[in-house]
Amino acid sequence: MYDIGVATWFKKVEDMHPYQTLVYLGMFGSGLIFLYLSIAFVFSFQQQFVLQAFRVPISFLASLGVMVVSGVAASKLLDLYIRDEFVKLKEMVLSMLLLGLIFTLLQLLGWLELQNMGVRFKGVASESYLFLLTGIHAIHLLGALVFAGMLYAQLKLSSKDAFKSMLFMINPFEKMKIRLFVIYWYFMDVIWVVLFLLIFASFS
Repeated sequence: MYDIGVATWFKKVEDMHPYQTLVYLGMFGSGLIFLYLSIAFVFSFQQQFVLQAFRVPISFLASLGVMVVSGVAASKLLDLYIRDEFVKLKEMVLSMLLLGLIFTLLQLLGWLELQNMGVRFKGVASESYLFLLTGIHAIHLLGALVFAGMLYAQLKLSSKDAFKSMLFMINPFEKMKIRLFVIYWYFMDVIWVVLFLLIFASFS
């Protein structure tokens, strides 16, 4: 029974599009990195109570709200595609792109807040892990923003031609790309919520 289950799983992996395999493997690998660093961060701030002397950056709190809103926007993408709402789909992708850029700006402001409070990347271990975790998350999000920018450019170009718009909305490959984009964005959302809770705990 176990062998059959394993064989079925491998068959599903083999049947996946290469893009799907890359994205899923990438998320799995990134998840392991975040898990390892998060555990190290928890141990470090439990042993060193340095961060408790400071407050959670306001920008980090604001960025949490931005990511939650962007997650709601992401949840509508696939539905808009299925309902052939081309114009609304393009607008929603643009909204997500802008929200992602706002989040990135808030991250930068959050790091400046930390620096102004005296929290340094080259400080004690808990301070270093704080910058490292948020920095790696920002890098991962930049990858999603690049894809969002490319997707929006494609949608904008297709919107100038009714035939190209129709082809985009019936192409299974485009549907798969949007689904993967949504899944990856959810992944980034969940990671940031978990990181924020850890950050909040470290400052408490």
